[in-house]
Amino acid sequence: MKIKFAFFVLVVIISSCIPEYNSLRFQKKLNVKLVDSFATKETVLLFYNLQKLSEHKIIFGHHDATAYGVGWYGKDSSDVKSVVNSYPGLYGWDFSHFTLNNNNPVKSYIKKLVKDAYERGGVNTFCWHYNNPVTDNLFYDTTIAVSKILPGGGFYLKYLRALDSIASFANNLKDSKGRLIPIIFRPFHEFDGSWFWWGKNFCTKEEFVQLWRTTVDYLRYKKGVKNFLYAYSPDRNFRTEEEYLERYPGDEYVDIFGIDNYYDFLPDGEGLEWIKKKLRIVTNVAKKKNKIAAFTETGLEGIVNYKWWTEKLLKVIDDDSVKIAYVMVWRNANENHHYAPYKGHPSSENFVEFVFSPKILLEKHLPNLYEGILDYKKINKVDFIKSLDIIKTIGLYPIKF
Repeated sequence: MKIKFAFFVLVVIISSCIPEYNSLRFQKKLNVKLVDSFATKETVLLFYNLQKLSEHKIIFGHHDATAYGVGWYGKDSSDVKSVVNSYPGLYGWDFSHFTLNNNNPVKSYIKKLVKDAYERGGVNTFCWHYNNPVTDNLFYDTTIAVSKILPGGGFYLKYLRALDSIASFANNLKDSKGRLIPIIFRPFHEFDGSWFWWGKNFCTKEEFVQLWRTTVDYLRYKKGVKNFLYAYSPDRNFRTEEEYLERYPGDEYVDIFGIDNYYDFLPDGEGLEWIKKKLRIVTNVAKKKNKIAAFTETGLEGIVNYKWWTEKLLKVIDDDSVKIAYVMVWRNANENHHYAPYKGHPSSENFVEFVFSPKILLEKHLPNLYEGILDYKKINKVDFIKSLDIIKTIGLYPIKF
């Protein structure tokens, strides 16, 4: 009996000496503060490493990159990879598939692709084109809905069931070692426009802020989601920091500051200088609040300007005053609706030149964002890896510099 008791005491002592992960303590050590005080270690490391990386580099992303492309579907492929022999570093996805009441097999397919991207070292981000919860019509149906899905509204419980679906996906999204896979969640994007039901003309500032806070609180407190970083991304409709933050839900509810901007690249838009000014605003807000800045959505449909990559996009992001962790272009659906080059596309050569820029990173260039703390030594190694890649690739593309 004495031996058993001594053994029990020894186990207790040894167990108490084993370091236990404490997210708050870990965040404090790294001098960061995430929305989620209980965020997983991998999620905290992703935040910290993206923040550090943004001081020097920019990850290139593509929405639905490995799900389908121009002329193919479900082939475990990538249009970007067909051009530059690498997957993009960041993958955009949509929770709309998971909040529909159906058994669409695309759900398990996307889950696999998200896992694959993570296992290769990529970053996953989800937006949410949520159908109007009042009418069940598409998200472009601007029937008033926000006020009706808030607590006390007639569709509040229906909204929570949609969040349950997202939480279920997040809480069951694990890698081969059983660890939760981090996700950047970007709800209610382009909220300063008026094309979605959550847009500026269809809810008050107070209603939008309450919707955002209700969503985040439900996911992190009620459903125990610990692997989300939350991204705030209005469209281009701001010229000052005050306008950018007009519907800001607060520091306790946002990890990443973004901007979606397609229009300013067009002839009727405000042009490259204003795109750069807006990116500076996002950069400065993120810096003040110790968060991350990103160019969360952009692109030129059809890439009809074959030098768009270096003459437009690179010119606004390759600037010392712009510190963004990533830039993401929209999806490749077909020959008319695409935003990344595919094999044989006339802009392919210019895209190769774009990714040769020292700042731009594809998946094959990324350091491990989930295992350890990124320092200058590791960032310098990224430069070395990219230099070797350029040497290997340049023979395949006779580009004139």
